[in-house]
Amino acid sequence: MQNKLQELTDKLYNEGLAKGKQEGEELLAKAKVQAEEIVAKAKAEAAAIVAAANKEAEDLKTKVQGDLKMAASQSVAATKKDIETLVVTKMTGAEVAKALTSAEFVKEVILAVAKGFNAEEPVDLEVILPEALKKDLEPFVTSELAKVLKSDVQASFTKKIAGGFTIGPKDGGYFISFTEETFNALISEYLRPATKKILFG
Repeated sequence: MQNKLQELTDKLYNEGLAKGKQEGEELLAKAKVQAEEIVAKAKAEAAAIVAAANKEAEDLKTKVQGDLKMAASQSVAATKKDIETLVVTKMTGAEVAKALTSAEFVKEVILAVAKGFNAEEPVDLEVILPEALKKDLEPFVTSELAKVLKSDVQASFTKKIAGGFTIGPKDGGYFISFTEETFNALISEYLRPATKKILFG
């Protein structure tokens, strides 16, 4: 009887031990799987964070490079424009000023322009001229020019014009400017493309 009781006790003990061992192994395996899943998830999240940081850094690098390229391009364009303006001004400024303060040259231009106004029928004209050329131009405008055009030509003189003149019908409908400033602007526009080609290819 004692032996049977011992056998039963041993059997129950061994079964409990085996079951406990099996459950322990199952729990251990489950914990191992969960740990692997947690590690894999953490690795994936870390990789995503690194990828996002890399993308952000690359985007920032691209933007900075783009901004630098644009700034450099604008700076080069502005410098080219400054050089071009300097060259054109040097080429035109002195020569235009010299020509438009020459009484003989101004007479020729006034005559050519005035004839354009009188192509069909005589029109009374008003001419505004530089005060500095009054002595040379007043007799020409009031007598010679009036005779050639067969119309009345009124001349006025101002210190506001350094060289050249403005001309238009006496009724004041419109006028055409041939001052130093307008000549420089006109000539500069024609010179700019050629100057740009010579300077920058």
